[in-house]
Amino acid sequence: MDTLPHVITTPNLTTTFRHGLTTSTLRYSNPRLFRSFKVANNFRVSSELKSRNNTTTIDYTDPDWKMKFTENFEKRFRLPHVTDTLPDSVSMPSTFCLKMRTPVKSGVPGNYQLDEEWNGYINDNDRVLLKTIYHSSPTSAGAECIDPGCNWVEQWVHRAGPRKNIYFKPEEVKAAIVTCGGLCPGLNDVIRQIVITLEIYGVKKIVGIPFGYRGFTNKELTEVPLSRKVVQNIHLSGGSLLGVSRGGPDVSEIVDSLEERGINMLFVLGGNGTHAGANAIHNECCKRRLKVSIIGVPKTIDNDILLMDKTFGFDTAVEEAQRAINAAYIEAHSAYHGIGIVKLMGRSSGFIAMQSSLASGQIDICLIPEVPFNLHGPHGVLSHLKYLIESKGSAVVCVAEGAGQNLLKKTNATDASGNVIFGDIGVYIQQETKKHFKEIGIHADVKYIDPTYMIRACRANASDGILCTVLGQNAVHGAFAGFSGITVGTCNTHYAYFPIPEVISHPQLVDPNSRMWHRCLTSTGQPDFD
Repeated sequence: MDTLPHVITTPNLTTTFRHGLTTSTLRYSNPRLFRSFKVANNFRVSSELKSRNNTTTIDYTDPDWKMKFTENFEKRFRLPHVTDTLPDSVSMPSTFCLKMRTPVKSGVPGNYQLDEEWNGYINDNDRVLLKTIYHSSPTSAGAECIDPGCNWVEQWVHRAGPRKNIYFKPEEVKAAIVTCGGLCPGLNDVIRQIVITLEIYGVKKIVGIPFGYRGFTNKELTEVPLSRKVVQNIHLSGGSLLGVSRGGPDVSEIVDSLEERGINMLFVLGGNGTHAGANAIHNECCKRRLKVSIIGVPKTIDNDILLMDKTFGFDTAVEEAQRAINAAYIEAHSAYHGIGIVKLMGRSSGFIAMQSSLASGQIDICLIPEVPFNLHGPHGVLSHLKYLIESKGSAVVCVAEGAGQNLLKKTNATDASGNVIFGDIGVYIQQETKKHFKEIGIHADVKYIDPTYMIRACRANASDGILCTVLGQNAVHGAFAGFSGITVGTCNTHYAYFPIPEVISHPQLVDPNSRMWHRCLTSTGQPDFD
């Protein structure tokens, strides 16, 4: 999926994360980010000849610049490990082996036997190639170039999966799962698979933290005991068994709660803001020298997490959006001068709107946050709608919720996660369309559909179900391998681990110069609305 090579500049806060041998600096415009896990939305994007992953200044005249770039990249993508803080931590043979089905006996703690014959383990030196296309020119569609000459430099990330050696004794583990932010198809699938995989390792104490981060400190909320029996069928319905919420208490309070509860593995399901919180928890645990593994599983229906092929729930969202688009098409096609307008999710990134438009083949105009547009004027959206009505008799518009916010009155209000509360661009386009056609004396029958909560509250489809299953398994493998402050995702169809700071610096955006967006424009046949 093509994304935008961009550099983010946000003036108010610079937070430094230390992981491994290096320091990565991420800039946020919200100074309260690590107190209440809020993510900035007022970012500026500039498309430059810089890699989105390169935060250092490179002297391209230096003949060794490629080597220095690679060394810096490897340092930044080194996975934080419990031995960084506690170097005396010892490993032991893994209790995870699908050929050796004998469970760990509670009466023989530490009696772990490694099956040397099994070839299901991942070598710690295994890597996944981050980028696979050699762009011969910075003018090539979707090009992401490191230097002005667009030279090829290999960039490798760590492969996910079970390791031969583990750093936690299963009988000593108390694992917790928390789901934060809004709903997303597949949450229950991930919860279920984390629990099942933990039990295969031999973990007996597994709990769920109810209603997001607030569940750590709200005395009215109690832990939810989890087992395979409890989670066996939860993937058959949407939502989250544990409930969700935005915002949360201070990081120190959460880590206090982890200590009091005896939790030494925490699996955090959420988006950019939730992952920022998970990374802050990881840093606080390191500061206190606690042997706790914090593992993220990226959950965002908008598919706006950096470096990953896609996030769970996205495929389901695109599939469910087809019902709304088809309804809008039938309404528009069946009416005299019918116009159907569908608003889909996508605050900063227009992936759902773009992919849904491509999938349906029924969209005439697709509007996304990354591409500015004019509603009025000779080259505006309304002018093209008039052309469509006159030429084909009907039209269907798909708009992402974050598109065209410059056309609406700003409220400056934010939700509990620190997200700016947007104006309703769908209602605005509906009203302006009715007003415009009335003014020019042409009849128009305008229908508006907003399926937002129907899309995110449904059960995951088969594709997302598979993705959630493997993400849940690899999250547990990463925790037992001793990693912390990492998240798991797909990279060029392979599963990989990423240090959290590298995926949360800013949202992943649709690249207006990408082949995928060009394909969408070819499908809709829409002009530039400038």
